[in-house]
Amino acid sequence: MGRSIDQVIASLPRDQQEQIEARYDELRQEVEGLRELRQIAGKAQEDVAAALNIKQPSVSKIENQADMYLSTLRGYVEAIGGKLELTVKLPARPPVRIEHLGDLTQPAAKPPGRRAGSRRRLA
Repeated sequence: MGRSIDQVIASLPRDQQEQIEARYDELRQEVEGLRELRQIAGKAQEDVAAALNIKQPSVSKIENQADMYLSTLRGYVEAIGGKLELTVKLPARPPVRIEHLGDLTQPAAKPPGRRAGSRRRLA
């Protein structure tokens, strides 16, 4: 009879076991798409649809989209109980987290300057 994967790993040196465990944890943090993310959160498409006030087929459509608005993604993630964070990684720079992009609840910052309708008088 063959050995199980657990038996094989247990027979390895401790440092290799730790490397395998670290890689396993890393892989568990990665998901293929929104459907898998929803399943990890323990939600059904109907639950997400109710939270977003849409119909279940629309949730399926969102899960299968290749491209979408950040606001749609944020709403979906919040509907399954998560929080969307957007991080930009540039070469030779530390990661930068972008706040409020795709968040419809945050008002857009107005550029400094004159108020609409105000004019300066030239003397």
